Amino acid sequence: MDNLNYGIIGNCRSAALISQSGSLDWCCLPEFDSPSIFAKLLDEKKGGSFEFLVDESYRITQRYKKNTALLITRFDNGEDIFEVRDFMPRYLRENGNHYSPPEIIRYVRLIKGNPEFSVKFDPKLEYAKGKTETYVKHAFVVSLNRGKRFDTVFLYTSFNKNAVADGRKIQLKKDGYFLLSYNEKLFRPNVRKTYLEMERTKVYWLNWSNQTPDYRRYDKQIKRSAITLKLLSYDRSGAILAAATTSLPETIGEVRNWDYRFCWIRDASMVVKVVSELGHKNVARRYLNFIVDLIPDKDEKLQIMYGINKEKKLTEATLDHLEGYKGSKPVRIGNAAYKQQQNDIYGILMDVIHAQLVRFKNNIDHGEELWSLTKGIVWIVDKHWQEPDKGIWEFRSEDRHFTFSKVLCWVAIDRAIKIARIFNKQRKIDKWSVLEQQIREDIHENAWNPKVKAFTQSYGSSDMDASVLLMESYGFIHARDEKFISTVKAVEKELSNDGLLYRYKNQDDFGLPSSSFTICTFWFINSLFKIGEEERAQQLFDQLLSYSNHLGLFSEDIDFKTKRLLGNFPQAYSHLALIECAINFSNKDSVERVLESMKN
Repeated sequence: MDNLNYGIIGNCRSAALISQSGSLDWCCLPEFDSPSIFAKLLDEKKGGSFEFLVDESYRITQRYKKNTALLITRFDNGEDIFEVRDFMPRYLRENGNHYSPPEIIRYVRLIKGNPEFSVKFDPKLEYAKGKTETYVKHAFVVSLNRGKRFDTVFLYTSFNKNAVADGRKIQLKKDGYFLLSYNEKLFRPNVRKTYLEMERTKVYWLNWSNQTPDYRRYDKQIKRSAITLKLLSYDRSGAILAAATTSLPETIGEVRNWDYRFCWIRDASMVVKVVSELGHKNVARRYLNFIVDLIPDKDEKLQIMYGINKEKKLTEATLDHLEGYKGSKPVRIGNAAYKQQQNDIYGILMDVIHAQLVRFKNNIDHGEELWSLTKGIVWIVDKHWQEPDKGIWEFRSEDRHFTFSKVLCWVAIDRAIKIARIFNKQRKIDKWSVLEQQIREDIHENAWNPKVKAFTQSYGSSDMDASVLLMESYGFIHARDEKFISTVKAVEKELSNDGLLYRYKNQDDFGLPSSSFTICTFWFINSLFKIGEEERAQQLFDQLLSYSNHLGLFSEDIDFKTKRLLGNFPQAYSHLALIECAINFSNKDSVERVLESMKN
C-alpha cells in the first residue's frame, strides 16, 4: 500500500521530505514557502528528486537518530552496508545566534564492505515550471532555471561530479557527502567540515530534546512529536506552520488539496500552548512577538492565517502543469481561506496569551502590548460574537452560528477576565463578566439540542461535530457534567467509524468526507479519558498510534478503509493532540503508581 512513508528534516528555516528508500522528494529553498527544488511528491515524472539507487540485493531501513532530527537511511545487502545521514544544519554559534543555512547535507557513511550506488540528481526549480538545466563546474554542480524567475541551486560533493550528474555507478571506499545549497559557498566544503556540521546539529537537537521532560509512558512518541512541531516553527518571525507541504489530498483523486505552509492562528496557538507546557519557552516567546507585530491597529480584525514572514495577502493559484499527489489535482499554492472570518481564533489566541502570562508572569516581554491586545480582542468579540462565521473547518459556502466559534468567543472573554486579574484591572473584570455570562447563557440555550441530547455543530442543527468535544478542555463545561458526557456519546454514535472520527458528516462544499481528520480522533480519545472511560480510551489511542508511518509521523487525515495517511504532512495539529493524549495517560500512570506505593 502506498503511504506517506517519509521522514522530515529541517532547521526552522525550511524542511525537506525523504522517502523510506532515501529519495529526497520534496524541498523548498531558501524557506518553507519558497518554490520547490524537488517536488516528486506532487508529480512523479516532472517534479524532480534526489535519489540513491542500489540493486535489489540491498535491504533499505530508516530511522531517526534518537532525540534528534537526523534521519538515517541504511542500505544493507549483508556483505556491503552504507548509511545516508540526512539533515539541515542548525546549531548555536558563539555569538548566540542560530546557524540555519538554506542547505541540506547528505552524509554518506561507509559501514562495511564495498557498497555500490548511483545517484539520480534531478532538481526541478520553481515548482518544475520552465526548464532546469544542470552543469558540472570545477567546484560544484549548478542547476538553474531561466524561466519567469531566474533561480539556481548548488551541489557540492566529495564524489566524482561527472559520475553524479550522469548517474554512473559509484563505489564507496570511505565516507563522503553531498551538500545542496541555495547559495554558492564562499568556503569549499569537505568531508571533515560536513561531519562537523552533522555533529553540531546532532548536539543541538539532543540539547533541545533534553528540555522536554521524560514521561513514564509514550516518552518516545512525545519526544518525536515535539521535535516535529519544532521543525514546523520558523525562527525568523516566530510563525508556526500547519504542515510542511502543499496539496496532499484529503482523499485520493479529489479536489480537497490545500497549501498548508502558512501560519494559522488557531493551529499555531494550540502548538505553542503544548510546546511551552513541555518547557520550550523560546517557541512561545517568538510566537507572541509574531502576534504583537501583526496587530498594529487596535481595531484591526485578526486574519485566521498569515504568511510565515507576516504576509497578509496569500493569493491562491493552481499549478496546472503538475499532476498532483497520486493524480489528485489541482496543485495549489497560496490559500484563499485567509479572507475568511472565523470567530474562534480570538479565544484560542487569548487562551495562549493567558497561559504564557501565568507561566512567565515575572519575565514577560511585551506586557503592555499584550494588555492592549487583550482589550482590543474583547472589543472585537463584543462587537462580532453574535455574527455567523465560516467555522473551524473553513466551510467555503454559507456562514453559520457554529457552536465551536461561540464557545471560543466565551473563552476569549473568560481568559481576558483572568488576564485582567493578573494586571489588577477591577473595572474591566466587572464590565467583562457581564459579557462572559451573556455568551455562556446563549450557548447553553441555542447550541444544546434536547432531541439529540448533545451540543451540536451549529445553532438549530441536529448535526454532530467533533470540535464540540473541546468545550471541556477549554473549561466551558466540566468533564463529568451530564450534558458533556451525553455529547461525547452522541459524537461517537454519529461520527465514529472503526475507532476513527469524521470531523462531521453533513454535506459540505465538496460532499461527504471519506477520510478521518486525525486530530478529531485524538480529541475523542481525550474526551473518553476525561469522562472516565480510560481503558477504552487507552485501547483507541494505541490503535491510532499504530496508524502512524514507519517513523511515528502523522499527516492530517487517515483513510477509513485502508488506514493510509492522507492530507498535508507532517501535520502540526495531529502531533500536538498526540502529545496531549500521551501526557494524560502518562500522568495517570504516575499518579496510580504513587497511590499504589502509598498503600504498600
